[in-house]
Amino acid sequence: MTEDHNELEQIRRESLKEIRNLGIDPYPAGLFEINASAADILANYQRERGDYQNVTLAGRIMSRRIMGNASFAVLQDSSGEIQLYFKRDDVCPGEDKTMYNTVFKKLLDIGDIIGVHGYVFTTQTGETTIHVTSFKVLSKALKPLPVVKKKEGEVFDAFSDPNQRYRQRYVDLIVNPKVREVFVKRTQLTNSMRNYLNAKGYLEVETPILQPIYGGATARPFKTFHNSLGMDLYLRIANELYLKRLIVGGFDGVYEFSKDFRNEGMDRFHNPEFTQMELYVAYKDYLWMMDLVEEMVEKVAMDLHGTTEVRYGGKDITFQRPWRRLTMFEAIKEFTGIDISGMGEAGLRAAAESLGIHTDNTMGKAKLIDEIFGTKCEPNILNPTFIMDYPVEMSPLAKKHRATEGLVERFEAICNGKEICNAFSELNDPIDQRRRFEEQLELGKRGDEEAMVLDEDFLRALEYGMPPAAGMGIGIDRLTMIMTDAASIQDVLFFPQMRPEKLD
Repeated sequence: MTEDHNELEQIRRESLKEIRNLGIDPYPAGLFEINASAADILANYQRERGDYQNVTLAGRIMSRRIMGNASFAVLQDSSGEIQLYFKRDDVCPGEDKTMYNTVFKKLLDIGDIIGVHGYVFTTQTGETTIHVTSFKVLSKALKPLPVVKKKEGEVFDAFSDPNQRYRQRYVDLIVNPKVREVFVKRTQLTNSMRNYLNAKGYLEVETPILQPIYGGATARPFKTFHNSLGMDLYLRIANELYLKRLIVGGFDGVYEFSKDFRNEGMDRFHNPEFTQMELYVAYKDYLWMMDLVEEMVEKVAMDLHGTTEVRYGGKDITFQRPWRRLTMFEAIKEFTGIDISGMGEAGLRAAAESLGIHTDNTMGKAKLIDEIFGTKCEPNILNPTFIMDYPVEMSPLAKKHRATEGLVERFEAICNGKEICNAFSELNDPIDQRRRFEEQLELGKRGDEEAMVLDEDFLRALEYGMPPAAGMGIGIDRLTMIMTDAASIQDVLFFPQMRPEKLD
């Protein structure tokens, strides 16, 4: 903390003491009834109607102009900013002028939260303003807000260190209104999906976050210990196996917005804690699920933007149906010129090396194909595209392809160079599933830390009979990034994971 900030904080603490010495509680208990908002007043006030003559609202002081017996301030509530006008004799109609002369002019600061009562009028410059007739201190701020720089109407970032915006998101939300809009749109996005799925009759459910066996994806888990049970538990890496148990149990369609956790690297597309929406529907397949995904995401774009065209990073992305569909082998051939269909592990390793991709002995066929596709194909796909029909080695939970040996019925939706959705015709053959799990165990022995583990209870559930089903997961964070033109996953998470802060 700088010396200037220390001095400013000390001044605020002295002001706090003076407010208390005046017999005013700077953090009062009880309700403060609000009957208006800044956005409502600015959108609907009309001077000729003479309405909004008895308004009460609350918010944070963002600026002040002290001008003797009359002053202006800007109040920010959850809806936006509005100008306030204080006239000493109106705020303090009697002999005692303390609330204006001392409290407002001398003891309040930018960042303090107040409640105001008054009426709306239009200034000579045409600005809609609240003429304050009384006000109340609701919370005295002891730390100064970062200075927001404005030039010709453009607002500049108040944070010289961008990491501070993530560590102190509460401050970021105060001084950067556009940040709030991102998170409003994130909620609109999940509500759009929820409404779509509910309209189809699917049931929203909750499944365990703490799991005795992690599964449903290839990833490293976070591990913890349950003292009472005396056992290791894992934070879930996916909720797939639990949702499939519900399909076994007789539900025709279930979905969950789930917090998942993967103990992996961090970058602008990865956070160790992230959100997925997973959906499983009985008696459907991956082709049916492709139609659902493109219809639902097209609806999300329309709900958020009123159009299927979304601007991201200076590029136009269209979510209008139908989306392009390519098999994985077709995509690799299109972007590399190499046909890998029919190749064994040695051939794939040679192909990868010829493309400048580093390989090692822990990488089996699935990893090699994934590296080729992820390095040479995925980054070049802008508009949402379905990549389908994956090699069986890459998909331990997907049903074998009905027509092509060695493939499974799986697709991923790739958009702006990243996967936003993964889906299968779900494997419901318990014997085949056990064999796939055993193959994953062998990869784990070779050093693949992301290989799946064998889940005996899930296999037991399949042995009771699971109907044919389609399942998919959509990465909410990545989709939100695209829908809000956010460069980093940290920009769409209220509180992203950060390295420990170095405090002075």
